[in-house]
Amino acid sequence: MDDGAAPPLVLPLASVRAADVSVAGGKGANLGELIDAGLPVPPGFVVTTGAYRAHAARAGLEPHAAASHPASARQILTSVPLDAATAHAVTAALTELGPEGTPVAVRSSATAEDLPGAAFAGQQDTFLNVSGTDAVLDAVRRCWASLWTDRAADYRQRQGIDPAEVAIAVVVQRMVDPEAAGVLFTADPLSGRRDELVVDAAPGLGEAVVSGEVTPEHLVLGRDGAVRERTQGQSGEQVVPDAAARELAQLAVRAEQHFGVPQDVEWALANGRIVLLQARPMTALPFEAPPLNRIQQLVAPFFVEMFAVRPYPLDVTGWIGPGVVRMLHLMTESVGVRFPPFDELVRERDGVALQLVPPRPRPTLRTFGAPLALARRARRYPSKRWPEDPQVQEFTAAVAALDAESLEAMSWLGLLHRVDRCNDAMVSIGLLRAAYLPGALLPVLPLRVVLALLWQGRLASPLVAGGRTSTRAGNDALEELAAEVRADPALLDAAAELDAHAFLDAVRTRPEFARFNDHLTAFLVEYGHRESVSVVVATAPSWRDDPVPVVAIIQSLSAASRPDQRETPGDEALRRLLAHPLLRRLGPARAAVRELVEASRRGFAFREDSHALATKVMRPLRATFMELGRRLVAAGAIDAPEDVFHLRLEELRALRPPEVMDDVERSRVRDLAARRAAIRREYAGVPMLDLVAALPPAADDGAALVVGTPASGGVAEGLVRVIRGPEEFGRLRAGDVLVCPNTNPSWTPLFARAAAVVVDTGGLGSHAAIVAREYGVPAVMGTRTGTSVLRDGQRVRVDGSRGRVDSA
Repeated sequence: MDDGAAPPLVLPLASVRAADVSVAGGKGANLGELIDAGLPVPPGFVVTTGAYRAHAARAGLEPHAAASHPASARQILTSVPLDAATAHAVTAALTELGPEGTPVAVRSSATAEDLPGAAFAGQQDTFLNVSGTDAVLDAVRRCWASLWTDRAADYRQRQGIDPAEVAIAVVVQRMVDPEAAGVLFTADPLSGRRDELVVDAAPGLGEAVVSGEVTPEHLVLGRDGAVRERTQGQSGEQVVPDAAARELAQLAVRAEQHFGVPQDVEWALANGRIVLLQARPMTALPFEAPPLNRIQQLVAPFFVEMFAVRPYPLDVTGWIGPGVVRMLHLMTESVGVRFPPFDELVRERDGVALQLVPPRPRPTLRTFGAPLALARRARRYPSKRWPEDPQVQEFTAAVAALDAESLEAMSWLGLLHRVDRCNDAMVSIGLLRAAYLPGALLPVLPLRVVLALLWQGRLASPLVAGGRTSTRAGNDALEELAAEVRADPALLDAAAELDAHAFLDAVRTRPEFARFNDHLTAFLVEYGHRESVSVVVATAPSWRDDPVPVVAIIQSLSAASRPDQRETPGDEALRRLLAHPLLRRLGPARAAVRELVEASRRGFAFREDSHALATKVMRPLRATFMELGRRLVAAGAIDAPEDVFHLRLEELRALRPPEVMDDVERSRVRDLAARRAAIRREYAGVPMLDLVAALPPAADDGAALVVGTPASGGVAEGLVRVIRGPEEFGRLRAGDVLVCPNTNPSWTPLFARAAAVVVDTGGLGSHAAIVAREYGVPAVMGTRTGTSVLRDGQRVRVDGSRGRVDSA
């Protein structure tokens, strides 16, 4: 139908197709497709985008001005009457639907709605039971005006849609008088299961379901229409009979087959038959949770913690694969185990990582010889000698050389080679960990045997966690900075009154804060390489690149007095162990046990400190990514340096240097980055792996608010403070129960102030769990739902020994 001629003002609904979105809008085009597929749709017509554009031009509406001032745009569109041609075309089409006064539904159909990745659900207006020509003409204008509601303008801005590129059509259909109506999804929108259809239904019009005004009847159907689950709704009556459910499922499956993707369908049950009122692609539909074996279930919480933030395509191809996974390959191959390739760990769509699949290591024949190899390595590489290992010196020298380079002077190919050199440096970390981890972990086994023989097994965790680590040293340095703030009334007032950004600016610019600024700068030089998000996300700024999270931590720590310098849980546990009657009488045994504890502590410190060492390469790697982005900005290929994160490393390698790129190549890069940015926005609220769906439910007696993995013993009460990211660190107050979605070492300074810690992800061996045990703070990891169930200000009791959170 798109022959290049000016589109008519009105079109029969049955005449439009998917290719006519620019004329009929997303809703109109999809309804036309349903009619073409032979599915039952109420008859109607489309007032085209051509009619809207002509009306907007007559009214003097300018799209970019309208986006800035939506209320003015709405007033302009509704105050100007329809021209005679459009009014005549609509009137003539109405007569085809029935005699004057026939009730109709008047629905907005914007060109940017009901599309994959951007449903725009509820962003424009719908008017039901409209009767009479004048009322319909008025409803058409109000639909046009709803293109510029505040919510729609904001939604388009967040989706990156140019105001000049959007227009709106209006669908007018004969009104049905339904006994029931609602929505159906041809896949479970939460779990992603494709073998189930999910239905919400209520008596009467479906708008109450869509708007959330009623609690609907909820059904889960098989694809054959069999009712698998039925939950009664607000009406207390069965809304959808079994026969209607089967018919609804049959029609919805046909719609999905026609469009080729899972559908979000609005429907109505009228005179005992189902009619379809709308269909659009489901957005943000997750992959089904993969089936996990026992090993995958065990490691899933640790990997979810690392992938709590979705990595960019450049993270995946420029760091995780060639850096992190390469290091893991070196470690597992040393014991004869094959670590899966990266494409088995992450499922992607158009280059965007959407789902994490926990690794399933594969043993080989060499695995049988692993115990002997590990024993030899433990003797050859004792953990106390690792800081002097040549691999450490090699890695440190490589990072220092990278830090000293001038990126501005490098060629495009030189920058790409620098990415490789950053990842090559990680080989040293892989070899270091493969060599020293056996000796680092081996002392834990005899220590546990000794503790079991002495009936002191409960001391194992605090004993091992009592060693000094670089993370603990950094946390202590932050406490010193907080103490400096408390000692200076002007600094303390600024920390209390300003947000983190403003406080950092004050520290950087006000002369009276110069001494504190010097100390903060020294801290960032020493510890600023630490990751702010995750070790798998090299695109995120480090503490040194963006000190705002550090400043927020200092503000939180300075808001209360410094904790008493009491005996640490590790020291207390060691004192209690050495006070055992048998060890008091046997001097040599006492010395041997003390050395066993120290060796176990050194081992766990090696794990933590080698991780911290590895993060030193992330800062020069991110700097390289940003310089690649700046070159593409200068060439006009992308708008901001960070847009380069949406590209894969192999795609960057395939580009010609930006200074010689042509318009075709620049356009291709821009479109690719924009497309992937849209996918990331679509899936922003979908986790990389839904632990609730993927793992068996945690043991629960039904009384707990949430349950998880016991990670640090003890019981504490306090008020919940949900902290979702580093930008909220300053909200935590002393004695709060810290509830967060995930953690990394940058969160651990908060533990000194928290009464307890509750985390959605992670397990017994995560950084957060280790540091919580070190501080003696009760902690529950892997709750899966803590941040969604618990609320700010709620008083709770956290039992870190049993892994549960109860109302207090």
